[in-house]
Amino acid sequence: MRVFSSMETSASGLTAQRLRLDVIASNLANAESTRTENGQPYRRKVAVFSPRTQERFDFRNLLFSQRRSAEVPSYPLGVKVTGVVEDSSPLRRVYSPGHPDADSDGYVNYPNVNVVTEMVDMMAATRSYEANVTAIEAAKAMIQKALDMFRA
Repeated sequence: MRVFSSMETSASGLTAQRLRLDVIASNLANAESTRTENGQPYRRKVAVFSPRTQERFDFRNLLFSQRRSAEVPSYPLGVKVTGVVEDSSPLRRVYSPGHPDADSDGYVNYPNVNVVTEMVDMMAATRSYEANVTAIEAAKAMIQKALDMFRA
């Protein structure tokens, strides 16, 4: 096991949660945007994550894979952002006949952004970010203690 693998895993989580917070901030900023550059209302965006893995190519695993005709096992190295996608849920329709973007029936399509949902997501992303920072600090403290043991 590599010494800094736990820090790399937590760092990938920090990066992913930072992007998630940026996407949430964009959603909140556009919660009332009835017209974007394409002429349509803003659509809520969501960050999509997937596990980041690395195959182990040590002798034991290579031998195991040859004997069992299986793939070389992999182990998680954190998370990666696979993309930012638009939420396909329906837009909010509000009756407002005086609005410049109202249709012929007087309804305006507003973004499918729910401010309460975004705030909950923001709190979850913030807590995840804080947990990753704590994990990095703990790994750093363990490495420091190990170095201190060698000095004594």
